[in-house]
Amino acid sequence: MSITTTDVEHLRRCVDLARAALDAGDEPFGSTLVAADGTELFADRNRVSGGDATQHPEFAIARWAATNLSPAQRASSTVYTSGEHCPMCSAAHAWVGLGRIVYAASGAQLGAWLVEWDAEPAPVATLSIQQVAPGVTVDGPVDEFTETLRDLHHARVSRDAD
Repeated sequence: MSITTTDVEHLRRCVDLARAALDAGDEPFGSTLVAADGTELFADRNRVSGGDATQHPEFAIARWAATNLSPAQRASSTVYTSGEHCPMCSAAHAWVGLGRIVYAASGAQLGAWLVEWDAEPAPVATLSIQQVAPGVTVDGPVDEFTETLRDLHHARVSRDAD
């Protein structure tokens, strides 16, 4: 599938959530779950600053969807996210049976930025969603958001280095 103007609108919301996460002292990630009719069902931002490194918004979406949606509703939904799912979130997405994923920046992009800034890498391997969950339809990255997300992640790395 190609990226639509509707996809871009939902990704803007995710970037806003990522900015809110950074402002709250977290890593800049934000995600939304959108029903087949375009209704936002659930939204969250990263919440790892409390010490639980599993508090990713994509994982929260999977938990919420498993409790609140039928298998058909989950399969027809789309997860929009500022950053490509990590392996943990990719697995949760697939196990719960969620539909398409659209992400603004890839894990490979983030990994390259961290190397460029001589920052600490993630504690798990940077695997693409398709490597972890090959049956999930995935679209991204979306170039329109690269500079903004790079700046948000750089701000987080600079803050954490202080």
